[in-house]
Amino acid sequence: MRPSASRRLLSRPAVLAMSLAGVLSAWLAPSASFAQAKAQQSSSGIYTCTSPDGRKLTSDRPIPECQQREQRLLNSDGSVRKMVPPSMSPEEQAAADQRRRAEELQRAIQQDAIRRDRNLVQRFPDESAHKRARESALDDIRQAMEQSEKRLKELAAERKPMLDEAEFYKGKRLPVKLQHQLETNEAAADAQQQSIENQKAEIVRVNKLYDEDLARLRRLWAGAAPGTLERPQPPASGR
Repeated sequence: MRPSASRRLLSRPAVLAMSLAGVLSAWLAPSASFAQAKAQQSSSGIYTCTSPDGRKLTSDRPIPECQQREQRLLNSDGSVRKMVPPSMSPEEQAAADQRRRAEELQRAIQQDAIRRDRNLVQRFPDESAHKRARESALDDIRQAMEQSEKRLKELAAERKPMLDEAEFYKGKRLPVKLQHQLETNEAAADAQQQSIENQKAEIVRVNKLYDEDLARLRRLWAGAAPGTLERPQPPASGR
């Protein structure tokens, strides 16, 4: 069969040139697509602003923290493309800030509850550990109370001879030294009695705290996830 007229017209160099052009076209196509995608990405720009608390923020989209502030839209080379005006009224921004603060507070409360529950379970892995800790805390208070009661008895013993001596001055003015001794003894006895009352109140307080912890621990030991129980009250000072 004789070659067609069009095939006879193509020389060997022309065929090679056409093949090379096809290879170059195929090789350049991905690069062109990448460059186009890069250009589209760069065209979106970078938003930047300074938040109300002084932080410098950047994003590829408008920044929520700066809705009431002017934002700069930058080109990929860092030059300013345009200034973006605030998008919220002062009233709207105040409401948004209040919501944000409430959400942050709630997150902090939740994280604190999780941390407290985990620490509680780590400190008291079982009920016997909790009981030992309670008794140890109460023993310290009981020992202090015993010391106060012992001192109170000593003061009563010291006061007896003073009262016996005061009997000689019935209807008369007591000597200054004896009067001072009696007043000092009485003040010391009052202080020890007040200390005993405080220690009794402390025993009640400590038992109440341990009772509350035990009720919470029993639920955690049973499988409740930390932070899922009702919000705990802040621990009292001195615990």
